[in-house]
Amino acid sequence: MTIWILAVLLVASLIGLGLRQGAIRVAASFVGIVLGTLLAGPIGNLLKPVFSAIGMKNPVLLWFVPALLVFVLILTLSKVAGLFIHKKVEVHYKYKAGDLRLALWERLNSRLGMCLGTLNAIAYMVLVSQAIYMLSYWTFQAQTDSDARSVRMVNRLGKDLQGTGMSKVAKSVDDTPAEYYDAADVAGLLFQTPALEQRLQRYPGLLGLAERPELQDLANDEGFSQLREQGASISEVLKYPKVQAILNNREVVKSIESAILPNLKDLHGFLTNGTSTKYTERILGRWTFDVNGSLGLFRREKPTMSSREMAQRKALLTAAASGGVLIVTPEQQVFFKGIPFARSGTLAPNIQSNQGEWKEQSGTYQFTVTIDGKTEQLSAEIHGSRLQVTGGELLGLAFSREE
Repeated sequence: MTIWILAVLLVASLIGLGLRQGAIRVAASFVGIVLGTLLAGPIGNLLKPVFSAIGMKNPVLLWFVPALLVFVLILTLSKVAGLFIHKKVEVHYKYKAGDLRLALWERLNSRLGMCLGTLNAIAYMVLVSQAIYMLSYWTFQAQTDSDARSVRMVNRLGKDLQGTGMSKVAKSVDDTPAEYYDAADVAGLLFQTPALEQRLQRYPGLLGLAERPELQDLANDEGFSQLREQGASISEVLKYPKVQAILNNREVVKSIESAILPNLKDLHGFLTNGTSTKYTERILGRWTFDVNGSLGLFRREKPTMSSREMAQRKALLTAAASGGVLIVTPEQQVFFKGIPFARSGTLAPNIQSNQGEWKEQSGTYQFTVTIDGKTEQLSAEIHGSRLQVTGGELLGLAFSREE
């Protein structure tokens, strides 16, 4: 119903405006609508660095505002040109053509203006439908009971757009990149299913990004976790101070875009079924420190170790290894976080967090990591869901893949 009301209002108002303004001005407006629609996106993209330089950091505003201003500017220039031509023609018929020709011209101009006003109304209706479709695609998937009235209105318009079939018109003229809608699908899935955020942390393409301090700080923020558990609306989530800090940090936003945009379809599949078709390297992912597996490697390296010493070693590892994790990213980076490293000749582990690089070599993986100020070359082998890391003077360590 809302879409039909909007259509009737647009047609009635623009027919009346066409009757008043005349064919020339209305035709110029139509040309401005068409040119503005075609040029808003390309020229708006060229202007994004300018808006970014003057302080606009929000990625949504950077995408929307430049294009809107270009559209308004082109439409305004077309209207000014139409008014100029209209005045020239009006002066000619008023002072040079005679009263009869003036009367005929005014009649033709107004009647034709009404017809062209209908054309303008159709053009505006198509643009409005496209805008509603683009906005509601996001808001509908992230809807909650606490949504603002404006968001509920957008959702209602989007639902009516689908019901009237105008969504087909909107999609037929929509040149928005597919990534926009893929991102909405991923965001909607995560927003409606907070439990999937744990799986999101294990997506190989985001492992390196997740180690950024800003995102680590947000992930460990209890206030943000409570906000999500309470089913807060998308606007409340976006207004959270630490989320705002990320959105206003252009460097972080660029890192997020470069990590997510090329992987949206694969990420959606990973969130849905837990597997990635793009990142198939077996070592990629998060690996939890395995106390029992590490003890098995220790006994293999020290076969003459007494039961008492083994029990002592187990107690030390159990006490020290809480939260220990190994992260291997597609960017050839490796992160040891809270890992109990120990060298031959000592039982006491030294809890450390280190960063290094990895490469594949003849079916195994080689880690280059600096530990205690010394560069170590470690070898990693995968056996099923377990990973064994050995090499140098360090005692072997075992890990289990996070599922």
